[in-house]
Amino acid sequence: MEAPEVLTHLIAILALAEAAGMMAVMGQGGGAIPTTLDGPFEPVTRRLDPSLRMGSDDLPMDDPRLKKNVTSSFPEQISLALSSDPSSMWVSWITGDAQIGKNVTPLDPSSVASEVQYGTESGKYPSKQDGMSAVYSQLYPFEGLLNYTSGIIHHVRLEGLKSATTYYFKCGDSSVPAMSDEYSFKTMPSPSPNAYPTRIAVIGDLGLTSNSSTTIDHVIKNDPALVLMVGDLTYANQYLTTGGQGASCFSCSFPNAPIRETYQPRWDGWGRFMEPLTSRVPMMVIEGNHEIEPQVDGITFQSYLTRFGIPSEESRSNSSFYYSFNAGGIHFIMLGAYVDYKTTVRPFRRSVFVADG
Repeated sequence: MEAPEVLTHLIAILALAEAAGMMAVMGQGGGAIPTTLDGPFEPVTRRLDPSLRMGSDDLPMDDPRLKKNVTSSFPEQISLALSSDPSSMWVSWITGDAQIGKNVTPLDPSSVASEVQYGTESGKYPSKQDGMSAVYSQLYPFEGLLNYTSGIIHHVRLEGLKSATTYYFKCGDSSVPAMSDEYSFKTMPSPSPNAYPTRIAVIGDLGLTSNSSTTIDHVIKNDPALVLMVGDLTYANQYLTTGGQGASCFSCSFPNAPIRETYQPRWDGWGRFMEPLTSRVPMMVIEGNHEIEPQVDGITFQSYLTRFGIPSEESRSNSSFYYSFNAGGIHFIMLGAYVDYKTTVRPFRRSVFVADG
């Protein structure tokens, strides 16, 4: 992640922490980790594991955590995201098979439904909500580079939810039938000076390495109510289609490459790798420089813009590069570093500081 965007992300996060009168706290010595309701606290961090300092190898695509474990019609890469308030939640997943090769044919999003069945009791789903779906392609008009087209990416926004309530759900297409197993999530508390998420995980520059496994295992163990993913998610743009060997410096290793190629199957592997966390805990994302992923005709950010449920419309933003949402007594403002705020942000600015409070 480059210095300007790191500064942007940190300023936004620190300002929110100060405004909410809270600090993220991690326990020491293996003891219990306090919640935000036990604060305020002096900031404390867990000592860095020295073995993580020098980086680690990429997880191979045949790692069990990255492999597809369902047939093509069934949902996978299931993830949650908050909407602008606790009465709604985004549920996202992927069906169908992605393709990579010289010639690829996009799937038809209308060929399968986007459906979530849900309720407040396990095994009972009296409510149903339909949503939307899309595919995207990553295309390279250069000799020797491989094209990619995604599976069908589904997004459904559940509405009319009660705050601080556990919901059980299945997603998929009941007409096939091809519905997922049951998952659950808990909605955020209603906005209030005295109600906060129990624990928030802030992650950046995650990648898909052995160290990534340590990070996510640690996050899952600490049971957060919310995950903020502040850029540089998969590092797919540092993973080559020819041989699957990572490159720490792409321009150094490939000075004559016509474009910085990105290996899109890493996104699918990352979605599977993250599913044990993101299928039960909402994850809010913002882009970093590794999500730019340039392709034919100057198109950028296609993976980021298509794969995630982002409450841009609900927060009166006209861009997925900046948006806001409430989580209890905290109003989060997610600001990316790759958009011209001078020309695009004025309506959003009014909504954040006036309508949203």
